[in-house]
Amino acid sequence: MRWTLTEIAAATGGRLRGDGSTEVEGVTQDSRDVQPGMLFVPLVAERDGHDFIADAVAAGASAYLSAREPSVSGAAAVRVDDTLGALTALAREARRRLGAVPVVGITGSVGKTTTKDLLAAVLGRDRRVWASARSFNNEIGVPITLLAAPDGTEALVVEMGSRGPGHIAELCRIARPIMGVVTAVGLSHTSELGSLAAVVSAKQELVESLPAGAAGGVAFLNAGVPEVAAMAEATEARVVTFGDGGQVSARSLELDDKLTPRFVLHSPQGEIDVELGARGVHSVDNALAAAAVGLELGVSLEDVAAGLATPTLSPLRMEVLRTAEGARLLNDSYNANPLSMRAALHALAALPAKRRIAVLGAMAELGEFEAAEHAAIGSLAGQLGVEVIAVDTPDYASGGAVIEAEGIDGALETLRDLGGLGAGDAVLVKGSRVAGLEHLAARLVAGSDA
Repeated sequence: MRWTLTEIAAATGGRLRGDGSTEVEGVTQDSRDVQPGMLFVPLVAERDGHDFIADAVAAGASAYLSAREPSVSGAAAVRVDDTLGALTALAREARRRLGAVPVVGITGSVGKTTTKDLLAAVLGRDRRVWASARSFNNEIGVPITLLAAPDGTEALVVEMGSRGPGHIAELCRIARPIMGVVTAVGLSHTSELGSLAAVVSAKQELVESLPAGAAGGVAFLNAGVPEVAAMAEATEARVVTFGDGGQVSARSLELDDKLTPRFVLHSPQGEIDVELGARGVHSVDNALAAAAVGLELGVSLEDVAAGLATPTLSPLRMEVLRTAEGARLLNDSYNANPLSMRAALHALAALPAKRRIAVLGAMAELGEFEAAEHAAIGSLAGQLGVEVIAVDTPDYASGGAVIEAEGIDGALETLRDLGGLGAGDAVLVKGSRVAGLEHLAARLVAGSDA
């Protein structure tokens, strides 16, 4: 979206410093992401973004917001009381500008980003669609997504995460989705939320915030997850179900040796064969959610199938690669919680291989469930015949025969001690962001000494 500085000052209640006719397009809070013509919004967190205003201007920012009296020359500015509050206010105005453009919110303990990517591919078959970049799903990412939507956007897909009660409700007040998808619920962020019931309540805020069915509101709920299916009682929106037992479902499901799902998509609009462009059986529910929304918005069955076959997927999520030694590598290192870890282990077990090894980092933010959930994953791996190398996470060993390793170098050394990885072997790399195991995956692809 294009904005003049005068419009930005009006939307944020700020005070203009410089030429009000200055135009900006695109907004970022990260000076490293600045492109010429953008608005830079310095936020205060562990580091104060105001310290990087000069860098942003040098990179081409046309203007910036500031909670201090602007002192960096070379760009116009708007003085505001609070930069995060101003970002939120500007995003609300962006949503007002979008008007009747359908906004679809997506939440859940797992599958948010893949569902977002698949839905963007489906809707993109016949309209101009904008979707959250990467995992921009919080009080910063959602406003940035709205503000980044180009003029002429015809559908907007917004990922929504939660770290506490009221978070998703607030995101909904900003983005005002007319449709909402809940993928699944499980133990995630329980160090903040405290219990599974609290996780369910947090995710339910999305469907509670939707307009009534008579006003066009539609909630898309996973019929195969009882806690999600029960959310039908909590919304005034019309409900469409997907997944096992849902109105939009998969039949005759098959999985090839590259973990590519093939199935017949069944829906009220008819049936069609699908070859999914996302890996693993667990991706099928994400595809069904995307299909359900697409069909509701008038996408043809043929375009739904084509979109599901050719998505642009976010990195580090169930990537099927080869190590330098020729082993099959499942790089699912972006994040981890008990639900996604179980799905990844089952995907590894489905790969034809002589030997299966999982290199696992911690599942973070589980609070009081941490020890038991790590032990349960260790036990599941043993049942599936998967050898586990636990990186800086001894709790996995409580559930089965697990080799502990210190850091990425320790994991690589352990793999060498096990005889290395060769053709016919399969290895899974997965952990929460704090584990940083994407670096291990990169070294396995390049060679262990890279």
